Amino acid sequence: MTDYTTVSIPKDLAERVEETIEGTSFSSTSDLVRFLLRSIVIQHQRTGELTEAEFEEITDQLADLGYLE
Repeated sequence: MTDYTTVSIPKDLAERVEETIEGTSFSSTSDLVRFLLRSIVIQHQRTGELTEAEFEEITDQLADLGYLE
């Protein structure tokens, strides 16, 4: 059985995420956050590090998708 922890995000962001994931394969904000965090961790594990440029690229992509302001 998997243990879980809680991550807090501002309510306005959570509302925006809920609107954004409507009609997608993500059933909840938690699903999306897990997907995004796994993506970042996998990238880090592949390269042995996550450079500032890679992090900025991920941030830019998330901003373009409307997940970040």
